Amino acid sequence: MVIERNRYLKQLIDRKWNGQVKIVTGIRRCGKSFLLGYLFRNHLLANGVRDDEIIHMELDKARDIRYRNPLELAGFVRELVDKKRERFYLFVDEIQMSEPVDNPYLPRGRKVTFYDALNELREMPNLDIYVTGSNSRMLSSDVLTEFRGRGDEIRLHPLTFSEFHSAMGEDRNADLEQYFCFGGMPHVLAQPDDGAKTAYLQSLFNEMYLKDIVERKKIEHPDVMNEMLDLLCSSVGSLTNPTKLANTIRSKKGVSISANTLRSYLDYLEDAFLFRECKRYDVRGKAYFDFPIKYYCEDVGLRNARIGFRQVEKTHLMENIVCNELTARGFSVDVGVVGDHAKSERGNNVRIRREIDFVATKGNRRVYIQSAFSMADDEKRLAERRPLSLTGDSFPKIIVRGDGGKPLYDDFGMLHVGLPEFLLDESILP
Repeated sequence: MVIERNRYLKQLIDRKWNGQVKIVTGIRRCGKSFLLGYLFRNHLLANGVRDDEIIHMELDKARDIRYRNPLELAGFVRELVDKKRERFYLFVDEIQMSEPVDNPYLPRGRKVTFYDALNELREMPNLDIYVTGSNSRMLSSDVLTEFRGRGDEIRLHPLTFSEFHSAMGEDRNADLEQYFCFGGMPHVLAQPDDGAKTAYLQSLFNEMYLKDIVERKKIEHPDVMNEMLDLLCSSVGSLTNPTKLANTIRSKKGVSISANTLRSYLDYLEDAFLFRECKRYDVRGKAYFDFPIKYYCEDVGLRNARIGFRQVEKTHLMENIVCNELTARGFSVDVGVVGDHAKSERGNNVRIRREIDFVATKGNRRVYIQSAFSMADDEKRLAERRPLSLTGDSFPKIIVRGDGGKPLYDDFGMLHVGLPEFLLDESILP
């Protein structure tokens, strides 16, 4: 089954021969190798590039294991490309498997890394470089620091619902039910039944992602890491902070763990692309709050598998899916906070904070979004509209509804749209 990833393919095409090392990052098994080695390769071949002008190294394969040594990799490529008239494309898959080696000329000096090799190869005028990387040794911070402005990151995510639905080709609502349950990891679609999908996702989470973090980061308290994961997965989209998590773990398990340790664990989960952090943003005050914050899982299927499909609550899952969709479309996503007044039980005016689910920003564009699974009565409709009415600006305001349908504006200028329409029609976002 070929799943088109046109958004990311276009990013690769647009960045050809821009003088940068193109780095495709993302959670393991989300389709990075397929994007580079199949979709982009076929695009190049269809547009006149010869097969022998594409140098493809897969560092996770035994046949290319010698090129985990960055000096071997650089030497091999240089010999193929140097002083040739042709233009070459270099693909290096799973670059994080490259190991630092001693500098043969300065044995006691800084080790030679794949960054050194790629930065050198980047200078060759007839070579365009693309790599994939999966874990915290291949993050945005590393790209910016080590490539010294010469790296261009393309972040790949699991399938959006639009990509999932195009591959499944079934009834839209039936596909959405599957997506709510099993998410968008590409290989889920190849599993023969629900049991196999469940086993695959649980294996990914426990045998690959979690073990990778525990071993790579030398986690001293894996039981605490497991407990924290369960808490995050069971309460996606809820406000939390390391201190609150530490107190909950102490109360439930009788284990004392510092908030600083849990802060490190949260960073590791973000490094592995398993979770994303959404900070709270004061819309009118134009400032961020340090805590509490929200965490959303990179894929709802992984989240469901982690907790044994026991809490498949569509309200929270829909919020997670909307957040993931905004991120996949290239928006920065925060949780909005606006001030309001209300009456206390004694009838006094009190200052309160209301929440906007998402403040999505891209360049000078901004859109406010509420995720509402149901708006069955006036009280619920007022609760969803009220925060949006307090922003004090004219940026677009959208209420994504689980019980909605085609886009329509209400009397307050707010756009209401059903979840499937929002996920399938990118033109809805201004």
